[in-house]
This record gives sequence, structure tokens and C-alpha cells, in this order.
Amino acid sequence: MSRWLSWRAATTRALYAADGFYRRTEGPAGHFRTSAHASPLFARALLELVVDVDATLGEPTTLDLVDVGAGRGELLTALADQLAPPLAERVQLHGVDIVERPAALPDCVGWSSDIPRGLTGLLIANEWLDDVPLEVVEVGHDGLQVVLVDPASGQERLGGPPEEADARWLDRWWPLVPAEVGDRTEVGRTRDEAWADAVGALDAGLAVAIDYAHARDERAARVYAGGTLTGWRSGRPVPPVPDGSCDVTAHVALDACAVAGAAAGAESTLLLSQREALHALGVRGSRPPLARASGDPRGYLAALATAGEAAELTDQGGLGGYTWLLQAVNVPLPTRLRTQRLA
Repeated sequence: MSRWLSWRAATTRALYAADGFYRRTEGPAGHFRTSAHASPLFARALLELVVDVDATLGEPTTLDLVDVGAGRGELLTALADQLAPPLAERVQLHGVDIVERPAALPDCVGWSSDIPRGLTGLLIANEWLDDVPLEVVEVGHDGLQVVLVDPASGQERLGGPPEEADARWLDRWWPLVPAEVGDRTEVGRTRDEAWADAVGALDAGLAVAIDYAHARDERAARVYAGGTLTGWRSGRPVPPVPDGSCDVTAHVALDACAVAGAAAGAESTLLLSQREALHALGVRGSRPPLARASGDPRGYLAALATAGEAAELTDQGGLGGYTWLLQAVNVPLPTRLRTQRLA
């Protein structure tokens, strides 16, 4: 077999093969920090969203809450810990990931490698789409060409032209005008397809994708002419070598995913920053009054710690800069989020 593979093929093998990065025992949490790892406030905010969705659905007998790309179940565990009656008696928690069910996962949480169908409730994909492998394309002297990579070393060379479907996607979502030799793009068509499949799993409810993202205007302005492909290992960015030793990720064209989700059945769409979304859901990094320190020192320290966690989740230069894509199927968007910025 040739050592040269497309980035999509090489990344698929590096991340998801039997000995791939995402099947390692330490899981994603051993290499990067997501909002779910940062604070239980993130789960609390999502439960506020669950309450809203439950109300718009008329409080059904059962309400699905599905975490796609669930890792080792950290977010689901936090959700299970914070669910309280009577909602806890109706919510069915379920995780989706390629790994076996984590041993420490609460018994009340379901688990599968595929997204269940016929869902009624809330589907969450927190930092999932950025790990859906994609093709990397570069402008060569003969036009657009697929970038090939040696998985062992990360060395690259150019192959043939992209598939017609990928070329059409680039024309619509990541045009390089004017194109310069060496400009690179990432073809988000695979992410569109993955998100459309997730949205299609809902009979009624809300699908939420949360990720580092970029918008078409930025891409068209050549802000991202070098692409966003990178690697992560042990909490640090590293060269994206697809040998299974690191995560290989790229920012997500959530605007394109939104169009794919609409084609799959979503009737309304909202795009906003995590900072905006969490503020609307009650997470704010306001420090407690200093006067409280003398009368209730323990409470003050606890409130100060909570404010620090909220600040991290909503920091526009960090986790708060993530983009939330919300798409509703057979329900209206939650009112408190609709007051934010419509896509």
C-alpha cells in the first residue's frame, strides 16, 4: 500500500482505527480541555436549555438528551448529577461514541456507537464536528489539488484534483479569489453530511453543535488561506501528524452545516457565540460583592470560584469564542436564545 494518503483517509485511520487516538484509554480529556471539563456550569446551562425544549414540546412522557462525541461520558455524568425530579424521571440520557461504554458511566445513561433515530428532545454535539475527517486542498500550478500526507512523518505532496462534489463545496463555501499558489482550504462536506445525519435523527427537538468555527466572509477574504488544520497532544498544539499520537482537528464551517441541517429537516436556525449563549442561559462571570467575604467567607470563596469558572466558559478569547449552531425540528427555537443574534 502506498504511504501517501489523503488527509481524510489518514485522519480517519489515525483517530478511529482500533489503535487510534480516540480509542486510547485516557480519552480526549488527557489531551485537551473542553467546556464540559472546565466546569459543571456548562452542564447546568445545557439543563436550562433542556427545560426550554421540554416546555416547547409540551412536557412529553420521555425526553431524549443525546451527547454525540461523548468521549468518556464527562458531560453526561455532570448532567446526571445535576438532573433533579421531576425532570430526572423523564429525561433519557444517551451517549454516542466509538469507544466501549465507559465503566464509570451512571447506570441511567445509555450508550451506542451510532446516533439513535426518532429522538424527541435535545441533541448536543460539543466539539464533535471538528474531528470529522476532511480533505485538504491546495492551490498548485495546475489548479486545486488534493493534499496527500505520509501518516508516519507528516510529509506532504500534491495529488490529483478534488472530487466534483468537493470542488462544488469549495466554490460555494470557501472560494479562494484571487487564488495564490500555496493557498490551502479544508473541504467541510463531510461535516455537513455528519451534521445532516444528526439533525435527521430528531423527530422533534433541538440540535446543538458547538465548535471552533469560521464564516464564509472570513474564508472568502483569505483570512484562512493557510487552513486551520492542527494537532493537539497533552494540552498543547503540535504539528498535525496523522500517526495516532495526537488529535488532528480543523475549524468547522458551521454556516455550511446549517444549510445541510435545514435540508435534513431543521425549520429554524440560530448561530451565536458561546459567550452569548451561556449569558442567555444564566452563566455570567460576575464577581461576588467583596462585603460578603467578611460575613460569609466560605460562601464568598465558593462564589468567587464559580465566577472564575463562568469567566473561563465565556471568555471571548477562549471557550467563549466557540460558535453555537442551534437548529430546531418541529419546535420553535428557545425564546431566551432567539433574543440573541439570528443567523
